[in-house]
Amino acid sequence: MSRQSITLANQNDEWLKQQVAKEEFTSKSEAVNYLIKQARAREEYDDYVQMKIDRGLKSGMAPKQTKEEMLAEFKKRLKIV
Repeated sequence: MSRQSITLANQNDEWLKQQVAKEEFTSKSEAVNYLIKQARAREEYDDYVQMKIDRGLKSGMAPKQTKEEMLAEFKKRLKIV
């Protein structure tokens, strides 16, 4: 692991100290690493969702269907899968 020196705003430093005092984390470093990991996971999820949105937009508009036609199509797809 690489060692870093960072400057924190007072309120963030106090929050980290509280987390360690409450034994949520064993150290401020552990808390910071956890928060970075959470941010990275969120970014990956956001990228995945955006990819799905882009794919949906590229596929174009669905044809107009009645509720009954949609239900029939869904049932047909479920039998195939």
